[in-house]
Amino acid sequence: MRRSLKAILLAGAVAALSGTALASGGGGGGGGGSPEMPSASGPQYDPAAEYAKAISALQAKDYKTAARAADHVTQAAPKSADGWRILGAAKAGSSDWKGARRAYEKAVKLAPDDASSHAGLGQALGNLKDAKAQAELDWLKAKAQSCGAACPADLQALTGMVEGAMAATPADAPKPSALLDNRSLLFAGPKAGDAAYIQAVSLINERRYDEALKSLSEAQAVFGPHPDILTYEGYTWRKKGDYARAEDYYQQALAIAPNHVGATEYYGELKVARGDIAGAKLMLAKLDRICAYGCADAEELRRWIDAGGDPQGASHVAAQLRE
Repeated sequence: MRRSLKAILLAGAVAALSGTALASGGGGGGGGGSPEMPSASGPQYDPAAEYAKAISALQAKDYKTAARAADHVTQAAPKSADGWRILGAAKAGSSDWKGARRAYEKAVKLAPDDASSHAGLGQALGNLKDAKAQAELDWLKAKAQSCGAACPADLQALTGMVEGAMAATPADAPKPSALLDNRSLLFAGPKAGDAAYIQAVSLINERRYDEALKSLSEAQAVFGPHPDILTYEGYTWRKKGDYARAEDYYQQALAIAPNHVGATEYYGELKVARGDIAGAKLMLAKLDRICAYGCADAEELRRWIDAGGDPQGASHVAAQLRE
């Protein structure tokens, strides 16, 4: 696999993730470039930094601060299921069950197979005495039956939490923070997130894409909507052949960090793969602007455009024809 997926990336990426900093040209395959004017440089909030604030506030049971920070995450990264899930937990912590319900509904829509989101929604609906809570409880029980021994360790606790909220004495139900306490990686800290990220890159290099996506999800649970993670999620889905999902992740990364070099390059490659050479050239022009002076990312995308696809694949075909 080419340079941007080799070990040279890891040191910079881990440093960026540990500090939850979003350099506009950093991560996922390169760096450098002048920032755009504030009016055109992306969201008002750094969603990864706000995500870290929300986690810290949840640990301290400061639910008001957690909700404010999580709200900033969802403003900057509205497609982050983790952001909505944390907002739901913060709202639940202060017994704002209507707010929790709205946040968890968003999380379930974005991550329909996530047990924590369904449990949070079920708890909110149960405390509101909404009959729809039963549907969430049924979903959790069906999930437990289908996954068997492979079920998440916290699934039983999440089911009990919904049952408690639906009971006549909801005050006896587990505390709202149980939703997050049971997700070990969420409060594990940057080291665990870095380890998951490094493992994901290694798995990508080995073309073990399903396992890589799992590791990227674990890193995202720690760091939130970080553009480096989103970029590699896009790259992995592209390698799996799901171009629509890949594009969605690239767009999410660029919405957060408009000058992200790696996301720009990979998005350009995706456009080439789809036959959109004009669109790829726009991405190349952007790279030439934000990543000048022998930018390897720009040169790689230029090779893709010239070859009309993966230049390594084109070279392999040419070699076969010569034989």
